[in-house]
Amino acid sequence: MKHTLIKVEDYEQHIGAETVERILNKAKSLQDLQVINFNSTYYGGGVAEMLSPLTLLMNGLGIKTEWRVIQGTPDFFNITKKMHNALQGGNINLSEMKMQIYEDVIYENAFRNHLDHNLVLLHDPQPLPMITHYKKHSPWIWRCHIDLTKPHTEMWNYLLPFIEKYDAVIMSCREYAQKLSKPQFFFMPAINPFNIKNQDLSESEMDERLAHYNIPTDLPLVVQVSRFDPWKDPQGVIEAFRLARKEVDATLVLLGNFATDDPEGAEIFESLLESREERILVLPHGDDTALVNTLQRRADVVLQKSIREGFGLTVTEAMWKGTPVIGGNVGGIRYQIQDGHNGFLVSSIEEAAQRMVQLLKDDDLRSRMGQNARETVKQNFLMTRYLEQYLDLFNSFEAIFRVNGNNGS
Repeated sequence: MKHTLIKVEDYEQHIGAETVERILNKAKSLQDLQVINFNSTYYGGGVAEMLSPLTLLMNGLGIKTEWRVIQGTPDFFNITKKMHNALQGGNINLSEMKMQIYEDVIYENAFRNHLDHNLVLLHDPQPLPMITHYKKHSPWIWRCHIDLTKPHTEMWNYLLPFIEKYDAVIMSCREYAQKLSKPQFFFMPAINPFNIKNQDLSESEMDERLAHYNIPTDLPLVVQVSRFDPWKDPQGVIEAFRLARKEVDATLVLLGNFATDDPEGAEIFESLLESREERILVLPHGDDTALVNTLQRRADVVLQKSIREGFGLTVTEAMWKGTPVIGGNVGGIRYQIQDGHNGFLVSSIEEAAQRMVQLLKDDDLRSRMGQNARETVKQNFLMTRYLEQYLDLFNSFEAIFRVNGNNGS
């Protein structure tokens, strides 16, 4: 059996030969660089969605790039989920026991992972304290994918001493910048247009997926695809849909999944089941990437009515498919949707309902916004742009290595 991997050259059809050549040239000085990434799950959520193609592209360029996942107990992931929520503005009782469990699990992971890489990247709060257990001889970078506009003060103050040990911090948007002594960079996330979730599907393939899950197609489809998470406001989506149905008939599909590092998901899913009815479907099959792709393509309207959102890759995915998106006017969604041009930004249930009705009643508006949405992603949110930002950062650190005798600390 022949195996093929997507390489930078395959993106030429989307980004042009000149951009491909520029990326290849930037990678030449990084040949055999050894890079390692740590996060908390191989699937379920935007971090894993991006690390998978990013690490493959880097290896294709000759940069030896690893991806490891930290191991943790259910208690650990319950705590880190609370930390994640607190960094986005939620409350947390940061007890001594919670901190002890968190730091003990991180120590165990550090004890079993031996690092002699040229660059170490840790993603989000779960693996953050690992840096305290190594004699650092190369740059360590903390990549935070979370909406940090209003972090819980006690939570932030607890994590800050760990963060300050890093050589640089990468966040998704400039508005997440914090008072840090180390340099901060801003890399907006991006999608892989070649994976099953984003590649073209035939009409028969999409019909099969919808039929398999008994999703009716006799009325317009309104869809939200996201983890079952209170910050995605699935209950608000249902309330907005019920308001919109007073003016236009449609079917709502809430599609979600459960990540291994998110124990809250099952609880949220259970809470939504009482809202189900013939025209409101709540489906836990978000790991079926062909179904995600189908729904984002067949939807007349996609919602991402988040209350907090680090970026929102499901917004990017739907826009790539030429589907207009109604997004919460928060975080990274604001960097993707230009209100009234390639989608709508909303700040309330009532606004979401109003925009839903407007789009469902106006075929021309949906078509125009969908075309603008796809072009926005093509210009700004494909994986090669994200890759190139990392190459620029790695090259800047390489210059420091050469000047300082290969000592990145």
